[in-house]
Amino acid sequence: MNKGLMIVVDGGNGAGKGTCLRDIETYLNDLELEVVMTREPGGTAIGEKIREILLDKSAGEMCDVTELLLFAAARAQHVRQKIIPAINAGKVVVSDRFDSATVSFQHYARGLDLDLIKQLNDIAVAGLRPDFTIILDLDPALGLQRVASRGSDFDRLEKENLSFLERARQGYIDQAQADPQHFATVDASQSFEQVRHEVLQLVEQVISRHKQVSHE
Repeated sequence: MNKGLMIVVDGGNGAGKGTCLRDIETYLNDLELEVVMTREPGGTAIGEKIREILLDKSAGEMCDVTELLLFAAARAQHVRQKIIPAINAGKVVVSDRFDSATVSFQHYARGLDLDLIKQLNDIAVAGLRPDFTIILDLDPALGLQRVASRGSDFDRLEKENLSFLERARQGYIDQAQADPQHFATVDASQSFEQVRHEVLQLVEQVISRHKQVSHE
């Protein structure tokens, strides 16, 4: 591949993103592709510091607009410092969350204006669009049960009420239905083996399609 590409894995917490991301990395390494694994918010030193603020459960006084601007700031740094250089170098970038999360959480769940979110996101991504986004769909109540069963503390967003998380879930579903060329939803309540199979099948299709385009 001359130019690289970007695959995003997104969805609610507890849906199995971490495990799927590790499997994707192994799969791409087996294909002898150069892989860059990253996450949002985060991915850079500056982004990780912003992540600490955003997920700090003691920061309950954070207003919705501050939250939105912090996500945008972390993404702007992430895109310019890490993602675009990797894609230009022919690498496959795999990100744990990206811009679909902002639409889901800040518009659907928080109720912030969608046009405002799109304007900020356009500035942050500098023309970049993920080649494909895989949404792991799971009932938020089950997701929180899974997080709790791991012995993990809930972060600031996980501590939101269930209706907030349900609205975010609907945001992911709506985005995937509106743009099937760039999104697919995987039922994360299935057995892990089935989820893994479906996710890797989608990744295989994305890589195959990208190779075909590159050779045209």
